[in-house]
Amino acid sequence: MRKPTTNRPATILLTALAPVSWGTTYAVTTEFLPADRPLFTGLMRALPAGLVLLGLARVLPRGAWWGKAAVLGALNIGAFFPLLFLSAYRLPGGMAAVVGSVGPLIVVGLSAVLLGQRPTARSVLTGLVAAFGVSLVVLKAAGALDAVGVLAALAATASMSVGTVLTKRWGRPEGVGPLALTAWQLTAGGLLIAPLALLVEGAPPVLDGRAIGGYLYLALANTAVAYWLWFRGIGRLTATQVTFLGPLSPLTAAVVGWAALGQTLTPVQLTGMALAFGATVAGQLGVRPPVRPSFGSAGQVVSVPSDLTPAAPRR
Repeated sequence: MRKPTTNRPATILLTALAPVSWGTTYAVTTEFLPADRPLFTGLMRALPAGLVLLGLARVLPRGAWWGKAAVLGALNIGAFFPLLFLSAYRLPGGMAAVVGSVGPLIVVGLSAVLLGQRPTARSVLTGLVAAFGVSLVVLKAAGALDAVGVLAALAATASMSVGTVLTKRWGRPEGVGPLALTAWQLTAGGLLIAPLALLVEGAPPVLDGRAIGGYLYLALANTAVAYWLWFRGIGRLTATQVTFLGPLSPLTAAVVGWAALGQTLTPVQLTGMALAFGATVAGQLGVRPPVRPSFGSAGQVVSVPSDLTPAAPRR
């Protein structure tokens, strides 16, 4: 099977659009959506987007991929969305974003375990700088920490990190593109959230025009398109490169807050933005161009892109 070439700069820029889009989520949620409905909001982001993409892809999982799609959907969507919104509701001053910014470090560690790749000092240092920069941008002096919120933020970060590495490890079945893979995960995640939303939050709230518009934006641009770009990027870049684009989300949120919500940016925040953005750029440099996954006759991945310094020969 001939391996197609990848335009890495273009792929990086397109993949970066996903966390940039996610950086608008907080503003849309606070300005347009009903309050205190994290499960319903997660459901409205995931399930409609998944069904739309499923209709476009017109491909269903086969064999073992029913289980793999369910696992990835649970990690990347079904668990991640509710935990993310729960932490955002309960934590002050962007603490959820700070906890989330350690995601690159978790991915570096998981890559050593699941992809057999040894972490480098550069990747660890870059991850620490990114987390520190994000903390300068979003942390506020006021507000007490909430234990449930902190645990939810940690669980959300761990869930997405495991999902990112497993998505890289498993690749895609032969002949299946990122659109179908995204559709499977969003649909599986949405179906997981639906009964929880009904049991915990009750019947859906009455929606006005602003809320409908907000949910349409979240489902289509913020989720369907953004997650398609994200999973497409995971297939073409390394797991570390992709996860180091994550800090663009809180940076975008800070810029949106300044431009659209009248919030101020202090010199400390600007310094943090420069550090986090620099770490994001550094996370894309000095990495060997990845090899696209190749697949065996049954669709199993028989080779995966090299991400960090190999610790052992590839299987």
